[in-house]
Amino acid sequence: MSNFLAIDTASRHLTVLAVKDGKKVLKHSPDCAMRHSVILMDEIDSALKETDLAPGQCDFFCAVTGPGSFTGIRIGIATVKGFALGAGKPLLSVTSFDLIAYNVNSENFYTVIDASHGHCYVCGYGADRKITLGPCYMSAEEIEALPYPLFGFEDLPFSGYTRLRADECLYSAVSLNADKISDEMSALYVRKSQAEEGRK
Repeated sequence: MSNFLAIDTASRHLTVLAVKDGKKVLKHSPDCAMRHSVILMDEIDSALKETDLAPGQCDFFCAVTGPGSFTGIRIGIATVKGFALGAGKPLLSVTSFDLIAYNVNSENFYTVIDASHGHCYVCGYGADRKITLGPCYMSAEEIEALPYPLFGFEDLPFSGYTRLRADECLYSAVSLNADKISDEMSALYVRKSQAEEGRK
């Protein structure tokens, strides 16, 4: 059993998960998109104290690397990189798609993340969670035409869509990918930011 600190700041919610010797402490704020940087460190401090987990005792540090909020993704990555550097420990990247996929028991499905403006980020999975449709940016009409069930953790209006609880997804996604630790971590951006798209 690994000891670790994992955070998700990639979406509207914020989740902090600290695990030590099988004891899990989860901190979850469901709608705080504009306050990630304000409350994140307090939530991390609280979770570490409740598990009696010091950063140096962590086997790795994990962040959800997107897609999602461009600012939120950067906050999460910068935070865990700081912890990893200070503690001399490796990193684990978990995508927003992983967060969903590793909590779905199905052979063919799509994970869907709200991208605003009537579009979503989509990734398709088959047996053994093999990616069958790489991360892409799709309109609502395109998503409705997809042939398999849809899963996500937001309130989305699609037929054949199942909403999971974001606060319950992080542990499975991290623990089932714990063998993929690395010294590197980078954001998963499926498209350019609105600011970048608006440049001439």
